[in-house]
Order: sequence, then structure tokens, then C-alpha cells
Amino acid sequence: MSSKSCHHKVIWPTSLITALIICLSFGYWFYLKPSPAADSYKISREQYQEKLQGFWLGQNIANWTGLITEMDKVGTPQTMPFYTDSDWGSRDRVAMWGEYVPHATHINFYFQPAATAWGADDDTDIEYMYLHLHHQLKTTKLSAEQIRQGWLTHIYSEDDAPLYKKFADSTAQKENFLWESNQQARILMAQGILPPHTSEPINNPKYSMIDAQLTTEIFGLMAPGRPDIALEMAYLPIRTTAKFDAQWIAEFYVVMHSLAAVVDDSLSLKQQTQWLAEQASQQLPKGSSARAMYHFVKDHYHKNPDKNNWELTRDAVYKRYQVNSHDGYQYHQPFDALINFAASLVSLFYGEGDMQRTLQIGTLVGWDSDNPTATWGGLLGFILGHQAVKNAFEITAVSDTYWIHRTRRNFPDLTPNRSGENSFSGMAQMGLEVIDRLVAEQIGTIDRVNGLWYIEK
Repeated sequence: MSSKSCHHKVIWPTSLITALIICLSFGYWFYLKPSPAADSYKISREQYQEKLQGFWLGQNIANWTGLITEMDKVGTPQTMPFYTDSDWGSRDRVAMWGEYVPHATHINFYFQPAATAWGADDDTDIEYMYLHLHHQLKTTKLSAEQIRQGWLTHIYSEDDAPLYKKFADSTAQKENFLWESNQQARILMAQGILPPHTSEPINNPKYSMIDAQLTTEIFGLMAPGRPDIALEMAYLPIRTTAKFDAQWIAEFYVVMHSLAAVVDDSLSLKQQTQWLAEQASQQLPKGSSARAMYHFVKDHYHKNPDKNNWELTRDAVYKRYQVNSHDGYQYHQPFDALINFAASLVSLFYGEGDMQRTLQIGTLVGWDSDNPTATWGGLLGFILGHQAVKNAFEITAVSDTYWIHRTRRNFPDLTPNRSGENSFSGMAQMGLEVIDRLVAEQIGTIDRVNGLWYIEK
């Protein structure tokens, strides 16, 4: 007999195989699969992706709308009276540096046509860079050296910046699209200085400017429902350019964006935004100018019987802070973090959660008007979601792509057959993958079958 005939084929009954599969599956789901903590937020990844798309669309609409009036009105009411509601829809006025914007002639909402890409600006491009770095490096917290390398790789210096023509008939000049504290931080990093030293007053006299407020809100969205983790992730990016009140204000916005993921959606949008602001205000240190300013604007709003007369509170901000230097704040420039924080709160409170009204007030309120407006456009865009943003403005066709190389460099082109280098849906997917890593490593569990995050409170 051949050796082959000594081996017998074992035939397993079909019912036994089925039972074995069931037992193994039972063991995996109940013993090997991580279980969510009893006290957890349950968040749908699919819904969160739609909200992230809304964040990018809302922020870009607000950014390019606010840019129309950027630095038009900076607190010289005798020669350049502040805008009011009556100016909405009128021709744009010249900015403090004697120029108009190239993309609009009138003060109104701006929508990028669907066939073209939204241009990057400093309200969105550094946030995009941080999202890219987290995604590319597969990390939940950037080191100081990673931030430095990211800035040097993706942000032009004043020397190597390309030529830029603001208007077709203007003279081309080098432009790296950095100003104030961002510019000084880039110079310091080229010299080998790392965050947080790039925001120390001895190294960076611009540390109190607005810069960090417009470059770090996205860290709140990277840690949904966990502002403590969001603040850890954002610490070095914020301290790249800001310290003291400017730092605390940036943290205020980060907390609002983190909690927006878990705010009670049965509340009205007015109640949601005011709850978010009140929670975030607890982050502002007692005795700080930022905390005093928050309470001044909030109280002035509540005491004003005419909630359409936002100009009354804006004028009070101008007199109290720019003219009379209250609450420990000494006005220096219209780029100051504090004066723009007050302006942003005027639009937040009087906007009462209505996206059009919030952005309208933010555009008209004055000072560095595109920055606070972009912040609220992003936050409300996230709360509403992508489709609801379009519904809020009654638009059906609008650009969904992003042209990061307008201002920055060395990013992959992820939309080779479309304008720009990425799409809002692609940017949202990148965000999901960053959050997946954070949830799995630190703050919860992922149910991939049902597409859910369980995030520990």
C-alpha cells in the first residue's frame, strides 16, 4: 500500500462548521473587540465628515466675504466712519493701506464659482498645513521640530516667495502671505528657534497680534468633545506665534470648536453658540484682559433691548478699549488679538447662530474683519454641515475645491483633474483619519461596522 493511502480525509459536518464560526465570532465581539466606556459620546463618522466639509465651505465663504472689508474701518470714525447695516450691498471702500480687493467691488457674500477653486488665505492655509502634517506624519501631536520643518517646507520666506500681482495692471512683487507674528515666527524658525520660543516676547514682539486665532481652530475639531485633548494638541501650534491674551483667545476658539461636536442639537442655534461661548470663556484666566472683554461684550449685548443694533456694542468696544484702554488692554494696531476678539464677540452674540447674519455683522464690524468672520463661518459651517451651509445661503452650485498653492507650497495635488490641490470632501476624509488615530490611541474606541466613534468623556 502506498504511503498516500495511509492518510484519511476528515469531513466536518456543515452544522459543526457553522457552530464553530458563530462561537469564534461571539468570542471576538465579546472578548477581543474593545468595548466603549459606559460614559462616552457616540459620534457618527459619516455625519462628522459632512460637518467637516461644512467647516471648510463655511470658513471659505466667510473668509472671502470678510476680506472685502478687511482693514477698511480701524477706529478712526471722524475720517473713516465705521460701517453699519446700511452699508451692506454698497460699494467697498478702500482699506487702510490704500487698496481695494481684487475679487469683489461691493460688500456682499462671496461665493467661488463651482468650476474654480477657493483660494488659500492665511485664515485657512496654515490650518490646512497642520491637518496635512498630522495626516502625513501619522501623529496625534506635533513636536516643535515637526512644526518648524512644516513651516519651512510649506511656507515661503520673504526671500524665496514668488512674484504676485494683486491686480492685472499692478506691479508684481514678492509675496509670502505672512504678516505680523506669523512672519516673525517664520524668520525665527529659519534661524533654528523652535516653538514655544518663537512666541516669547523677547524673540517676537508681535506675540499679542491676532495670528494664532486664525490658524488653530481646527485642533478643536480634531478632538471632538475633548477640549482638554484639543488644547494639548494645539499648545505648540498656538505658542508658535502667541502668548498671554493672544494665546488664551486662541484657546477659547479651540474649546468652542471641540465642544461643537457634542453640543445639544435640540437647542436653537442661538442657544448652542451662546452655550459654546460660555463654556469656552471658563478657559480665559481670571484677571485677564480677554476674560474682562468677553464679559463686557456679553453683558452689553444682553442689556441692549434692540438686538438688531449691534453697532451700539461695537461703538462701545471702540470707546472702552481703543480710546480709553480699559481692563488692562492698551491698543496698538488693528491686528491686535484683543480688539479683534471683542469684534468677533459682537458678531457672535448679535448673529445669534444665524449664519448669514453672523457673517454680515462680522464683515461690517471693523478692524481685521476677515479673521473673526472666517472663525465663525467655520464653526457654524461645522454645526450645520455642508448641505445646510448651502441651504443657508440658498446656493446650489459653489466650488468644492481648494487651491493651497495660491499661498503655500510643496503639497501633493490630490485633485489632478480639477482646479486646486484638494477638495473639501478629501480634506474632511483626512480629518477623519487623524481623529481615528486619536480615538484609537487615546480617547475611545471605534465601531467600524456601524461607523461610530465612542469617545470617553
